[in-house]
Amino acid sequence: PSAQQQLSRAGVKEAAGLGNTSAFQASGLQRRLPQGIIIGVRKGGTRALLEMLALHPQVAAARAEVHFFNREENYRRGLGWYRQQMPLSRPGQLTMEKTPGYFSSPGAPERIRAMDPAVRLLLIVRDPVERLVSDYTQILHNRRARRKPYPPLERLLLRGDQGLNTRFKAIQRSLYALQLARWLAVFPSAHIHVVDGGGLIREPLPELRRVEQFLGLVPSLGPNNFYFNQTKGFYCLRAGARQRCLDESKGRPHPPIAEQLLEQLCTYFSAHNEHFFSLVGRTFNWC
Repeated sequence: PSAQQQLSRAGVKEAAGLGNTSAFQASGLQRRLPQGIIIGVRKGGTRALLEMLALHPQVAAARAEVHFFNREENYRRGLGWYRQQMPLSRPGQLTMEKTPGYFSSPGAPERIRAMDPAVRLLLIVRDPVERLVSDYTQILHNRRARRKPYPPLERLLLRGDQGLNTRFKAIQRSLYALQLARWLAVFPSAHIHVVDGGGLIREPLPELRRVEQFLGLVPSLGPNNFYFNQTKGFYCLRAGARQRCLDESKGRPHPPIAEQLLEQLCTYFSAHNEHFFSLVGRTFNWC
């Protein structure tokens, strides 16, 4: 067999944890701990960001969410197990993973710092009300797929005459400033780059240029890597002759929300948003 066939066969064995990995060692291909992690936020655009970055030749991206730093059963398996969840990468490539559950996990910042205090962290955010509704929509879809009931959004958001149910998890996950404060207590702000999720969807390149710079990548992504899909209403990805859109869960229609409730949510999030803007030194046009 050719050298390329040998390398391919070795890859199958290595991925399964079988056989001699000398062919990969000779080529420089290895599984490396990530130097960059997309830490959140849930339903903020983490999958879109990872897929776009995966187009960059200097990036090797883990396809599945690993949930290493936020799930005890995974964290107890150790860094050796974590490394095995990473993709094969060449020397000079940046290994990345994304698990949006890290951002709201109290223990994740310290655990990630213990792995690598120099790791680069990406936080992608969107309008907290839009994120909340998208969060609910995903859970609703998953419950319906399993033929399980799930209450209407308004019932979850309101506590009778007492106003908003601020303990509702979807609200808590949209309190970006409270969660970011935990990360800034562990990492310097220069190690955390904030991505505008709304901007990434509307016009990907400006946001990706800033991400490339933050990650220390040679600028590579350009207009040819994206095309607007009129049917879906968002940008899809292009790599050479290959074209691909994100899966069907992206752009899923949201349930309607009463105008009065929308105003309550915007009012509630207003002070939290201002605090977040002061922490990151950047403002967003939310609500």
